[in-house]
Amino acid sequence: MNDRQQDVGLSTIRAEVLKQCFASRSFSIAGALQAGGHENPLGLPRSKPIPQNLSARMQRNVPQKRPIPNVKKIIAVSSAKGGVGKSTLAVNLALASARQGISTGILDADIYGPSIPTLLNLEGLEPELDERNFLVPLTAYGLKAISIGFLIPVTSPLAWRAPLLQKALSQLLFETSWPPLDLLVLDLPPGTGDIQLTIAQSLELAGAVIVSTPQDLALRDAVRGVGFWERTGVKRLGMVQNMSDGAKRKCEELGLDFLGDIPLHASICADADAGKPTVVANPDGPQAKAFGDIMSKISKQIGLA
Repeated sequence: MNDRQQDVGLSTIRAEVLKQCFASRSFSIAGALQAGGHENPLGLPRSKPIPQNLSARMQRNVPQKRPIPNVKKIIAVSSAKGGVGKSTLAVNLALASARQGISTGILDADIYGPSIPTLLNLEGLEPELDERNFLVPLTAYGLKAISIGFLIPVTSPLAWRAPLLQKALSQLLFETSWPPLDLLVLDLPPGTGDIQLTIAQSLELAGAVIVSTPQDLALRDAVRGVGFWERTGVKRLGMVQNMSDGAKRKCEELGLDFLGDIPLHASICADADAGKPTVVANPDGPQAKAFGDIMSKISKQIGLA
């Protein structure tokens, strides 16, 4: 048997292993990675080969901007520093958008530390696959959601280098079967690294929202985040001051729109931990109103209001 015949045989075996894996609903990220290889880190079954031109671009690791089917607008919620409440903000903004009549989804782009399963009370649930072997988003509180956290156990770390990280993100972006959406909210990890760059280079974003707190350290990192989106040519929709009772000076210095404050309140953290975000847990309260007001400003900027 020559090398080519051996490769074909191995590919057939890998496809069969994955088919059985998903049929039994027992998913192992390590097993999927071994079967799927570096071009398919999520181990999604392949019904047909990747087009040659796309495969060549992936091998060169040069992202090409393309739309996500069925998605009209995409915004990124980002922070250059961790611990500023970005994921909680992203989920509440997405839920506020849905409550305003905008069909909305959220994608958890934090591959190493996914939060969306916890925030939406979806831990332990797995997405189905459609006829194309694309992931079908889960639904919580009227919001469509996808996260790598749906595919791996809570206690399993991902020890992946950048190439695998980027390809896993690409699969979440382009191999998810979204229903028709007016808006997709991307919850980004902290920083200005591989994930942020891949998204900026792969998608036509309607804009980016920068999240910070009033602390000097967080604001200094926020400046770096603002600079990143400016350098990559992405519209900066404005800054949200989380855990704040009013701080606009830094936005004025950066020439950013001040989208609003989210006042510090223990219920926001408690609601998030319980898997029922504030916009759902207390929709008529002042905190939910703050999220709704910020989302209204964003919707106007991107043409959804």
